[in-house]
Amino acid sequence: MPLRPLAKTVAEPPLVFALSYDAFRTPVNHPEGDFQMKSTMIVKVAAVAAVVALAGCTDLKPMQAQVDDLKSQVSKLQSEVQGANSAAAQASSQAQAANTAAAGAQSTANQALAAAQAAQAAVDATNEKIDRMFKRSISK
Repeated sequence: MPLRPLAKTVAEPPLVFALSYDAFRTPVNHPEGDFQMKSTMIVKVAAVAAVVALAGCTDLKPMQAQVDDLKSQVSKLQSEVQGANSAAAQASSQAQAANTAAAGAQSTANQALAAAQAAQAAVDATNEKIDRMFKRSISK
């Protein structure tokens, strides 16, 4: 279908319009291009389907054996992971108990230090009294 020139009020010449119009045509404006695109797409899909169908005719027994082997490996690994998780939980529990015991030991050590410091202060006071008494007896 030939293009008609634009009205005379438009500043662009019809040739420029025709070139720019042809450059931006869409398949909506030209359904025959859309049909050609669909038919080539159908041919491509059919070719891929044929290749897949021919490849699918091979013997699946070796692949099934591999799948079964992989399933057994996965179940073995799952049991190992469960065992590792159990061991980690037990280790965490033991670490928590050790932390609690260490906190108790630190508290006991702090109490012993306070008692030792009080005893040292009492010994120092007693020694000072003895020194004063000894100085009095010498001075008389």
